[in-house]
Amino acid sequence: MNPYAASLGDRDVLAALSATPERIRMLVSTLGPAGVQRSHAPGKWSVQRLLVHLAQVEIAFGLRARMALTAEGYVIQPFDQDRWMDIEPSIDAATALAAYEGVRAMNLAYFRSLSPEQRATRVTHPERGEIDVWEIAATLAGHELHHLGQIEAVAARK
Repeated sequence: MNPYAASLGDRDVLAALSATPERIRMLVSTLGPAGVQRSHAPGKWSVQRLLVHLAQVEIAFGLRARMALTAEGYVIQPFDQDRWMDIEPSIDAATALAAYEGVRAMNLAYFRSLSPEQRATRVTHPERGEIDVWEIAATLAGHELHHLGQIEAVAARK
């Protein structure tokens, strides 16, 4: 059910959520201001835009996981990532990275605090059917690993 399961592989969800931001920060530092304006392929988002996207997804998935435990019968609200990107004001890479890392710290503390029963709380995703809170965390981890690969591809061409 996790569309990013292949990117996550057999990694521990919490370990992946803990380690990936540091790797992204290091790559962004290596790329510098000019490098973050490049993309991994023609017509794809630049690293700067990927950072905005990662911050947006961090906010959305954190909200989903919190709503799952606080709103009876919660149904996840899907979003169109391209439309979100279209309405987002131009945010520089440093600001996007700081937002992503700040919200990640909150989300990681939240995910670590969940009991097995809370992790198993079921919600409805209109496109994926019934999932649990831990699947939200696993999807978040796999999603950013997917994009980490894209950032690594840009850095490899430096």
